[in-house]
Amino acid sequence: MASFKEILNSNEEELLQLLYKFNVSRESAEDKAEAIAIKLKLREAQLICAIGFNESTRNLPEIPPILGFDNYDDLLNARNEFFTTDIYKLVSLDNILSIYSVVKNDVANKQIIEYLLSNRLMSIEKRIDETVNSLIIDKYKEEMRAIYSDAIVGIDFVEQRLELADSGFRALLNEVSLIVENKIIPVGELFFRDSILPQEKRKLLNKGLIPRPLIETRLEDPNISDVEKKILYDYINLHREN
Repeated sequence: MASFKEILNSNEEELLQLLYKFNVSRESAEDKAEAIAIKLKLREAQLICAIGFNESTRNLPEIPPILGFDNYDDLLNARNEFFTTDIYKLVSLDNILSIYSVVKNDVANKQIIEYLLSNRLMSIEKRIDETVNSLIIDKYKEEMRAIYSDAIVGIDFVEQRLELADSGFRALLNEVSLIVENKIIPVGELFFRDSILPQEKRKLLNKGLIPRPLIETRLEDPNISDVEKKILYDYINLHREN
């Protein structure tokens, strides 16, 4: 028996030993992964994601056929489908966080997962829009915190998120603060962007992340909105030295 995390972190020898324990040669190709997963008391999606995100798998051409796939690329396609479309049902939040903890040190998978994340987050955000499910929202927040704290994504992904100025999800996540606190983009650079909403800047102010000189310099810009101007003046007045 092996847990999701153990399979995800297994070395080449351990992976082969684990899978060779199960004789599913009589099963059809499409049933092999599920049959092995059942014996491991896992879901098929968990097994495929654990093996698919394990960097050792790419050096073991024997593994895809054991799971019913013609080759490694077919295994990855199945992995990617589960990762991008499942929303904490077949692959749990804990599984997802385990994947991030491994991927952050795997250059090849890290490049791939940043691409996959755009589709995964789109699926999650669509479900939240449709259901406003508080359990999904809480898990989504925790996943996003891990994405930034584990440095899973690069600057291009972050900039793409920041372009969504009217995104309620950015506010829901307090995403601008996450970006600043994890030192992805300097706070001074974000603070002077017009695309960052006044309410988001208020959160940065309330966290004490904006030095007073930056606030005063920003107020010198005649083009800032009245809403932002009021937030900045209110902050200065509230924190005025006696």
